[in-house]
Amino acid sequence: MNGTCLEFEIPIRDAISRIRFSPQSNNLLISSWDSSLRLYDVECSQLRLEAPSEAALLDCCFQEESVVFSAGSDGSITRYDLHSGISNRIGNHDDVATCVEYSNETRQVITTGFDKKVIAWDMCRAKPLAFLKNLGAEVESMSLSGFELTVAVGSSVDIYDLRNLERLVQSNESCMDVQIRCVCSIPYSKGYAVGSVDGRVKLEISYPSNSNNMGYVFRCHPKSRDGRHHLVPVNDIAFNPFISGAFVTGDNEGYITAWDAKSRRRLFELPRCSNSVASLSYNHEGQLLAVASSYTYQEAIEIEKPPHISLHKMDDSYIRSVSAGNSSRE
Repeated sequence: MNGTCLEFEIPIRDAISRIRFSPQSNNLLISSWDSSLRLYDVECSQLRLEAPSEAALLDCCFQEESVVFSAGSDGSITRYDLHSGISNRIGNHDDVATCVEYSNETRQVITTGFDKKVIAWDMCRAKPLAFLKNLGAEVESMSLSGFELTVAVGSSVDIYDLRNLERLVQSNESCMDVQIRCVCSIPYSKGYAVGSVDGRVKLEISYPSNSNNMGYVFRCHPKSRDGRHHLVPVNDIAFNPFISGAFVTGDNEGYITAWDAKSRRRLFELPRCSNSVASLSYNHEGQLLAVASSYTYQEAIEIEKPPHISLHKMDDSYIRSVSAGNSSRE
């Protein structure tokens, strides 16, 4: 891919936990272990906001352009008004809060934590706690698409409907035979992708125009020179919101790889990062891919170089490579 690559000069003092593009603009939200939430304007190359917190921030998400949420290591779930700069704690987990998502459909904030709970917070109520469910295990990762909430617990994937969180819609027990590191819902269809600690990705996709479900497992790095598999954790997966079947994976050795789900082909690799790939995010038009390169506190052998964020423009050659992948089958 001959896309443009830019690196942000943002003084982040500790590991990056999550980056998220705004659903309406090219503002990038950044949560990190240095107890700060940052908003970066990609178009102007300017840091718009830096909001301090009392704890390390493990996740963040947008409600809308001017309202965001964070999940803290002290269990806190915090709401930020970016226009006024005012923040307020909406509630707490009993242990580290690990994941946070916002649902436009139900107008609720959905969170998980090391206390093994999934909680729905209703932003329209005076007392926001709307629902609490004990999952019996820590949630490693969580993703939301429409009413469908997908959570990774150990080596399994559980799916809930936000309209009735009491009932488990689907449980893919032993989805992988090893621990799942990340899960990502597919924005244009029913389904999800999960990345494991041993370098594998599993896809489960049901396209609206096709009655057949598609599911398969592959390794991001099939073989090394000595013929052995790369057992490198896949830290994040991101689907392009406008190019059906196109997604990227980022792993603990700094590799970012683009794939086409329909043809099951590897499309290209981006330049390798000097650190682990901690988080990936496409902008709302699917033309920009942000990559957070950072140590993740997951592996003892990680290189603790200063974290940074790079921006990759998906140009015409990228579109052509995806189109070629969709039109061929291996």
